[in-house]
Amino acid sequence: MAEQILQIENVDPKELYGPNDKYLNKVKTLFPKLKIIARGDYMKVMGEDEEIDYFISRYGMLVQQLEHKGKISEQDVEKVMMATSEPELQRQLFDSDVLVFGRGGQPIKALTANQKRMVQASEKKDLVFAIGPAGTGKTYTAVALAVRAMKARMVRRIILTRPAVEADEHLGFLPGDLKDKLDPYLQPLYDALRDMIPAAKLESCLEDHTIEIAPLAFMRGRTLDHAFVILDEAQNATRSQLKMFLTRMGRSAKFIVTGDVTQIDLPPKTPSGLLQAMEVLEDVPGIEFIYLDDKDVVRHKLVTDIVNAYKKHQVEETNNESAQLDADDSKDIKDSI
Repeated sequence: MAEQILQIENVDPKELYGPNDKYLNKVKTLFPKLKIIARGDYMKVMGEDEEIDYFISRYGMLVQQLEHKGKISEQDVEKVMMATSEPELQRQLFDSDVLVFGRGGQPIKALTANQKRMVQASEKKDLVFAIGPAGTGKTYTAVALAVRAMKARMVRRIILTRPAVEADEHLGFLPGDLKDKLDPYLQPLYDALRDMIPAAKLESCLEDHTIEIAPLAFMRGRTLDHAFVILDEAQNATRSQLKMFLTRMGRSAKFIVTGDVTQIDLPPKTPSGLLQAMEVLEDVPGIEFIYLDDKDVVRHKLVTDIVNAYKKHQVEETNNESAQLDADDSKDIKDSI
C-alpha cells in the first residue's frame, strides 16, 4: 500500500474540510478505496498509487476553487472530486470573465466596455494608464486584477500607492504613528481589498508585506520585482514623482496607473505628472492608455448625471471666458483707434 502526505497551503483547512468536517467526510465516501487522515494543514492518503494520484489531482483543484472563490459547497466537492474531464471542469469552475470572487463568493467582473479594455490591456501590456472621472471603476478594476494575479501566482506581491495630497482640505495635525497619519489617504485601496480578500487573510498579507499599501513618497529608491503595482490618484503626483514611480518597474512586474485629470488637488503652479505622462508616453510601445468616461460610471445613477453636469458647466465656462476675451480684444482695438 502506497502512502503520500499532502500539505494544505494558501487556504484555511477549516473552510476546506467544511463545518464539522462535512466536506472531508464527503470526500472520504467518494474515495472508499483510500484511507484519508487529516490533521490541520496536513493530510495523509493511503492506497493504490493510481487512486492516490487521481485523488491528489482532484483535491488540488478543490483547493484552487476555494482559493479562487473564497468558499465551497458540498455540491462543489462532489462535482470536483468526481469529474471525468479536467478541462471541462476547469471551464465550469473558473469563469474567464470573473476577475476574482469577493466576500461571500460574490463574482467581481469588469462591467463596462472600457473596464474590459483595461483587463485586456493589462493582460498584454506591463504598463497601463486608466484615466477617467470619478466612479468609473478604475481603482476597483485595477485592484481586482492585482488580486487575481497574486492568486494565480503570476506575481509574488501587490503594492498599492497614491500621493498623500489633501483634496481642498487642511487636515492639520493627525494623531498616532506614521501608519495612522497616512491611512486616511489610502482608505479607498483598503476598501477595495476588503471586498476581495477575507479579513483574516488580508491582515496576514499586510503583516508579511505580501500586500503593501504606502504613500508615493515611499517608493523612491526601490526596484519593484515580481509585483503588481498600482498608482492611484496619479493626477496628484508631480512630474518628478510620476517619473520616479514609473522607473521603479523591475523584472516580471505589472504596473497600472489610475487618475482623474478633472480632479487635480496639487497646489497652483504645480503641474500634474499625469498630464505630462499622457503626452510624453503616448506612443511608447508596451504602454497602453485606456480612457474611461461617464458610460463607465458604476456608482449610484446620480453620479453619471453629476459628472455630465460638471462637464457641461466646464464647457460653458470656457466658452464664456473665450467670449469675454474676444470682447476685451475688440474694446482694446477700438480704444487704440
